[in-house]
Amino acid sequence: MTLAELVPLVLKISIATLVFTIGLGTAPNELTLLLRKPGQLLRSLVSMNLVMLVVAVVIVKLFPLHPDIKIVLVALALSPVPPLLPKRLVRAGGGHDYVMALLCSAAFFAIIWIPFAGAVLERIFPADFSIPLGPVVQLVLMTVLGPTIAGSVVRTLAPSLAARVASPLAKLAVVLLLLGAVLILFKLWPAMVAQIGDGTLLAIIAFVALGLAAGHLLGGPMPGDRSVLALATAVRHPAIAMTIAHLAFPAEKAVPAAVLLYLLTATVVTFPYVAWRKKASALEAPAGATPAH
Repeated sequence: MTLAELVPLVLKISIATLVFTIGLGTAPNELTLLLRKPGQLLRSLVSMNLVMLVVAVVIVKLFPLHPDIKIVLVALALSPVPPLLPKRLVRAGGGHDYVMALLCSAAFFAIIWIPFAGAVLERIFPADFSIPLGPVVQLVLMTVLGPTIAGSVVRTLAPSLAARVASPLAKLAVVLLLLGAVLILFKLWPAMVAQIGDGTLLAIIAFVALGLAAGHLLGGPMPGDRSVLALATAVRHPAIAMTIAHLAFPAEKAVPAAVLLYLLTATVVTFPYVAWRKKASALEAPAGATPAH
């Protein structure tokens, strides 16, 4: 096995392991929270899927972007919540139950939404944008739903075991993830830098900023929920985005570099928002308020 084949495999294993450890701290009833709050579920799905798809299409139509960037923005808009985001969402003031319910709900919905949206996009763009369902479902199951549900089941059946192994597994997964990320960054850095310019960076910043605004506005009355939905709307699953882009346009070779550029830009753009929400959360929380249903 070559290094080029090994690094993606290590990343997938580390991500699945890290998500499994998150599941170890999640009760099954937390995963289904949004099913009991249909209003909040609807707002969340509209923000992450419909609004962001419209945003991506408008940006692609308005900006004279390289085809790789156009593909990546649309693919990101179709992708669900990234599996590494939950801990950041909790730190931003979100409740663990809403965060995990949002992760699972978005992943389940993506299985239906991505092929449907792909069919709609075929009518908007002249190029073929058909997306086979099989690879997308497989990746969603491997990196989001499968590890999360497995971790939650272990917590239910063996809570003491879950408590013992969660921290060591998480640390190991983070080390492997960072190692793989450094290798990928080193390899793709020149290609990523080459894509900066011609409105590319501005388009990505607009995509992330509008995602933050949409999620914040649609997040409901609870400050923590607004923070969670804002970040979940702006930050999307990079591996699924790359898979969608590759399936729809296999000839485009610079997609991984474009996704990496988006990830770095999103990290920088969302940092001030997270800092602001941490400070404002306690002051914004209305006494006795409850999330809207």
